[in-house]
Amino acid sequence: MDAGLGYFGDARRERFGEFVAQRMAERQTVCVRKLADDRAGQLRVRRFLTNEAVGIEEMVSHRAMFVAAAAKGRHVLAIQDTSEINYQAQKDRKRRLGTVGNGSDVGLFVHPVLAVDAHSGECLGPIDVQVWRRTKSKAANYKALPIEEKESYRWVAGGAQAKAVLSEAAMVTLIDDREADIYEKWDRLPDASMHLLTRASRDRALADGGRLFASLAAFPEAHRFTLDVQERPDKRVARQAVMAVRFGRLRLRRPTSCSDRNASAEIELSAIEVRELNPPPGQKQILWRLLTTHTVETVEQALTVIGWYRQRWHIEQLFRTLKRQGLRVEESVIEDGEALERLVTIALIVATTTMQLVLALAVAGQGPPASRVFTQEQIEVLRALQKKLNGRTRKQQNPFAQNTLPWAAWTIARLGGWTGYASDHSNGPITMRDGIERLAGIVDGYTLAKNVCPS
Repeated sequence: MDAGLGYFGDARRERFGEFVAQRMAERQTVCVRKLADDRAGQLRVRRFLTNEAVGIEEMVSHRAMFVAAAAKGRHVLAIQDTSEINYQAQKDRKRRLGTVGNGSDVGLFVHPVLAVDAHSGECLGPIDVQVWRRTKSKAANYKALPIEEKESYRWVAGGAQAKAVLSEAAMVTLIDDREADIYEKWDRLPDASMHLLTRASRDRALADGGRLFASLAAFPEAHRFTLDVQERPDKRVARQAVMAVRFGRLRLRRPTSCSDRNASAEIELSAIEVRELNPPPGQKQILWRLLTTHTVETVEQALTVIGWYRQRWHIEQLFRTLKRQGLRVEESVIEDGEALERLVTIALIVATTTMQLVLALAVAGQGPPASRVFTQEQIEVLRALQKKLNGRTRKQQNPFAQNTLPWAAWTIARLGGWTGYASDHSNGPITMRDGIERLAGIVDGYTLAKNVCPS
């Protein structure tokens, strides 16, 4: 598989960086012993990760160039979020790390921006990746500091990078969750082609003297729909929730906590409330309060925006693919914090490739060519596997055009144990991981056979 890293400085580092990324993608692991075939190779991987000349920004920006080209002329959802990478289980073996969310465990943070086509659902790849270690506690005057000096500036910076990278997209909608409800972001980022969509976290003061939450609840109910809610480990039960939709326009008043005195005194936005009616006893009510720069004047527009917000799930899947459901990056035995930053960045780019396969199965239309992810040799093997993996009935046959990414994703999922039936939803990151690993072994055998018995 081609992880598409591309740039690591000079040509020699670049080639070796591509090798590390390719091995990580094919073997679905960050374990140095498994990435290299002998001790000399392991030492080379370690030296590469500890090399200060290997720049994270260069890795990401090179990959982002390919995303920008693929995004040209499209409406792109730029989805951003933060996840902690926790190494507390190995704390005695690690050095130069910071603390994570609970303030005591050691680790680092990663904040990607993922590009997804708003219409087809195609995953285009990462636009930006910020990685950092929290080595200092909050300053006593933290709230009074400029936003640029706060850790929360990552939400503004990620949006600004999306805006720059996707300058040739027809439209960009930046999607994020409650932690990104930052007034400076609302004030600075939007323009004619850049829109924001965020879940509100604060009961903000409005220009008319009211409050956000009460004003949202006072909008007339405009629509109801049914939401399939899946069971979660936090004791949320599976159910079909009836959701009531309200929407309207309102004006936010600049809060006193806003660090930018030049920010607009008021900002007008569309607001949507999505509230579960009659949740089961003991279950927390599902409630989304969404703010957006998009115009929302009809039920159709409201449902479209709600649909875009629900695409935020993809970045949660990306984190699962990076961690316990895929590459298991938290199990890496690399000791140094700076080397772990590089490893996590490469792993995130590789995990995005897995997400491209997961989402390709749901892409409207035939999707991009398989060569976006796979080498020519891998595509040859995928073609050879069709007869074996296609079932007897039409429902179990690959429905996609040959040599497209959805066609390849269908094949990989079958290798990972998926039945091929549309009703079987076990074709997520874990299945793709298992299929990729199996494909790598088959390709190795295919290559060996060609070398031993050339035609």
